[in-house]
Amino acid sequence: MKAIRRFSVQPVLPDSLGVLDELATNLRWSWHVPTRELFEQLSPGQWEATGHDPIAVLGTLDERRIAELAADSEFLGRANALANDLHEYLTEPRWYQSLGEDVPASIAYLSPEFGVATALPQYSGGLGILAGDHLKSASDLGVPIIAAGLFYRSGYFAQSISSDGWQQESYPVLDPDGLPLTVVRQPDGSAAHIALALPDSGVLYARIWHVSVGRVSLLLLDTDIPENDDELRSVTDRLYGGGGEHRLLQELLLGIGGVRAISLYSQLNNSPAPVIFHTNEGHAGFLGVERIRELIAAGMNFHEALEVVRAGTVFTTHTPVAAGIDRFDADLVERYFSTDLLPGVDVADVLALGAEDYDGGVEDTFNMAVMGLRLAQRANGVSRLHGEVSRRMFGALWPGFDSNEVPITSVTNGVHAATWTDRSVSRLAADKLGTHDTTSCDWLSDSVSDADIWNLRTELRGKLVHDARARMAAAWRNQHANAQPPVWYDSLLDPHVLTIGFARRVPTYKRLTLMLHDEDRLRSILCDPERPVQIVVAGKSHPADDEGKRLIQRLVRFANEPAIRGRLVFLPNYDIGMAQVLYPGTDVWLNNPLRPLEACGTSGMKAAMNGSLNLSILDGWWAEFFDGENGWAIPSADAAGDSAERDELEASALYDLIEHQVAPRFYDRDETGVPTRWVESIRHTLATLSPALSADRMVREYVERLYIPAADSATTLALDDYRGARELAAWKAKIVEAWPRVSVGYVESGGVDSVPEVGEELHVRAKVQLDGLSLDDVLVELLYGPAHSNDELISPERLELTPDDTGAVESGAAGMVQFAGTVRLASAGSFGYTVRVVPRHPGLTSDAELGLVATAVGSDHA
Repeated sequence: MKAIRRFSVQPVLPDSLGVLDELATNLRWSWHVPTRELFEQLSPGQWEATGHDPIAVLGTLDERRIAELAADSEFLGRANALANDLHEYLTEPRWYQSLGEDVPASIAYLSPEFGVATALPQYSGGLGILAGDHLKSASDLGVPIIAAGLFYRSGYFAQSISSDGWQQESYPVLDPDGLPLTVVRQPDGSAAHIALALPDSGVLYARIWHVSVGRVSLLLLDTDIPENDDELRSVTDRLYGGGGEHRLLQELLLGIGGVRAISLYSQLNNSPAPVIFHTNEGHAGFLGVERIRELIAAGMNFHEALEVVRAGTVFTTHTPVAAGIDRFDADLVERYFSTDLLPGVDVADVLALGAEDYDGGVEDTFNMAVMGLRLAQRANGVSRLHGEVSRRMFGALWPGFDSNEVPITSVTNGVHAATWTDRSVSRLAADKLGTHDTTSCDWLSDSVSDADIWNLRTELRGKLVHDARARMAAAWRNQHANAQPPVWYDSLLDPHVLTIGFARRVPTYKRLTLMLHDEDRLRSILCDPERPVQIVVAGKSHPADDEGKRLIQRLVRFANEPAIRGRLVFLPNYDIGMAQVLYPGTDVWLNNPLRPLEACGTSGMKAAMNGSLNLSILDGWWAEFFDGENGWAIPSADAAGDSAERDELEASALYDLIEHQVAPRFYDRDETGVPTRWVESIRHTLATLSPALSADRMVREYVERLYIPAADSATTLALDDYRGARELAAWKAKIVEAWPRVSVGYVESGGVDSVPEVGEELHVRAKVQLDGLSLDDVLVELLYGPAHSNDELISPERLELTPDDTGAVESGAAGMVQFAGTVRLASAGSFGYTVRVVPRHPGLTSDAELGLVATAVGSDHA
């Protein structure tokens, strides 16, 4: 018999135990080991059964256990000490406070998902986990972030695997009363709401939940409230669920509603309003048009408001795959904005922000990533290679510029070390190296022996084997009416065998089944009598992606073959809790996407934080951090004739590496049984990658390279009642109007012999038609350097040309100005040059920002 409603009933704790509520409702416990150990002490069995959820554990305590704890002076002392520690953590100055007063007092961060803890399942994969790690490191560093997202009543989905290997989805409804959430309330005690006007005089209301993530406030919008009708109550039902209009409603709520919720929360708490808004992927892009509405209401026009918003917005793109970008029918977007949703904002201006009005674009399509880029003066990809891919992918927005000039930089993702480093690793660091901070200690020191490190790795592998067996047994019981699992489940995996891990979402480009390309060869690797290998796999396919489900099914069926049973295991329902055992427990982390379609791939980073070695295609983060000692690079067959040949070549390379390099190094032991060469690689990985892969490094980069410069730009434009913004908007309008008539009319050169030699000086003069623009409005440049046979310049250097003494030239050539400059021929070989003109203004962050350039055409006159 099933209940028609389920909810959590919490025990009434005596005042002496009241600190437990405070500790449980601040998610700092999810990365603070002493607090986790305190809650584990309440009931070790329930701690494991609830997936390490303090609120759920508290809900299981009976009166006898509560009385015991209330009478335990040692326990009360620990609890109060941890509460005092939390208070200090929340109030003491940290890294950000050392930067001085000229830094943003508040920074908004909007994301469609946040993976903070298993106890708050509001994530699907890497994007959400990255967002959660961003908040945690911001908290540790004292960065004043206020975040906003949506509260999905059913989260993403719970995964199970049928007897024939097919993925099945279920959507357990979450009970907010059993989660670390509190309702944001008005001064009169009523729940605070935000509202969005909809077509046909409709209104979408959302309640605001508050989550404490250390020092960071996370606001989650929830439409499942009585003020909405049944259809609108379901807007926040599932993460990435529903069709186009449902998805659009979610993204309107996230962007527009998120800004309104942050504004309301700031007012209610008398805290600073954000100066900077960080858009984590295009889903939250509508935040920019809501901010424009606010500024228009204060007396600005659209273009002036746009400059203010752009200056203070950072946009991060996470996908190198065009199919991963949300795109809507422009008519649908027009319908929602032809309402009172954004009073004062013309719907045509909104549509222009997301229009694919460039070469290769699709007419009548609204592109969320394109809007995000147009609303942000600063944008970035999430690894160095992904930055390059993004500049090529979005280059059509800046026609006439080489991809390396497209104004998209990169900040390589990082992972929150305290969350993803197993406590056994940090305990070893504390015992032998004097610190729990595994990212700052000297792993090359003799203070920690090879045996210490190898014993640690053996312990972590054993934890994974134990956890995998328990998960597989639980999955069997769930699928078979609580029947006993097969006896051989007790011997799944071996704690002494080389263990490879592979876990991630299952789109086709991540190639879950590349390892199955030659099944006989894989069987041979897994069952090698002297150097056996075992592989642990996990991952979810999107519910609508049947191709991804077929990949899972193929792998599960292969894993169930009697000949390899126990050597290859697929663990269902991949989540944070599983990952925190899986990453540390693997000796090798495998990643084999189609290069360059992996934006970053942070799972391998988390494994490396625990001393695992990576075996990966040179994609994402691995392309910039692989050094030959921290793992292995699978060669990419980019020149293969087709995808089948590419898969064959790369799978063969994968098998070769495992057979001839990975397994031999793992099993090559000294007289004490320690694989000293392998341990040497572990030491190197921990010493070199732990600091570099830390989310603390990532957040510092965002602060120093993006947040603070954005705040400076926004502050400059806001001075004197936004005089700077008004002037910049007017200047841009002037430039855009005049630019079709700007041209490089004539280029001549001299100073070199008929056969130029190294050391000679090339004198270049160019006549440029400015059509009334001032010399201060433009930058005239000589671009020069090595040239391909097709005349394409290779990474050209730049020299600013200046007006020569003749000034304007030729009577009747109004606006024609002659510029000149000299460059020394420094090296032999093919040499080429050209002259171009771009707009110049102190309010621009890039020569390409306006997407306007005039380049010399035709031949040079020597």
